[in-house]
Amino acid sequence: MYGINQCCIYISFQLFMLWSHAKGENHPSPNFNQYVRTQGAGTDQVNHRQVRIYQLYSRTSAKHVQIQGKRISATAEDGNVYARLFVETDTFGSRVRIKGAESGRYLCMNRKGKLVGKPSGCSRDCIFTEIVLENNYTAFQNVKYESWYVAFTRKGTPIKASKTRENQREVHFIKRLHTGSPPFPNAEQGKHFKFIRFPATHRAKRNLCNKKEVIW
Repeated sequence: MYGINQCCIYISFQLFMLWSHAKGENHPSPNFNQYVRTQGAGTDQVNHRQVRIYQLYSRTSAKHVQIQGKRISATAEDGNVYARLFVETDTFGSRVRIKGAESGRYLCMNRKGKLVGKPSGCSRDCIFTEIVLENNYTAFQNVKYESWYVAFTRKGTPIKASKTRENQREVHFIKRLHTGSPPFPNAEQGKHFKFIRFPATHRAKRNLCNKKEVIW
């Protein structure tokens, strides 16, 4: 999905370039990386949201992240119902919200760097940037606290985010399919991932998040 979103941004960028040339404007070549960052900086209020369903395997604890009410840990066995996560897109880029399928609570980070489960994921401290690292692990960087990452110890307890860095093993995760009872429609037919599209109505978007909370 991340590749598709990047492709959409690239196409819109190319159309912008063609429009500029058609008008005969002689501007210096813009910075495409900056353009991507700008386009992915705010919540997408126009397109349908998508949801991926998977588990997050912690490199250090060798267990899976689970959301049990307000409590967050990385101690769940493969297939545990609390380890099943709904990962909702927030922007064209790689920003997501992570929700426990069983508990209905979102993975969030408070101002002290502690991971907590909240009933609403609309605030910026509940939005994370997915970073695919060179070693193919994935790190989750908080949007509100930009230098802080989701991290766990070998025992699966959360690490204070202010002590985390991108190159630490503690912030590395692997996305895995859930192996419990088939969570995906038509799973018996080999369809492993089901993209869930929310209605594009104004009312549906209000129900997801209050606009005052997501427009920065």
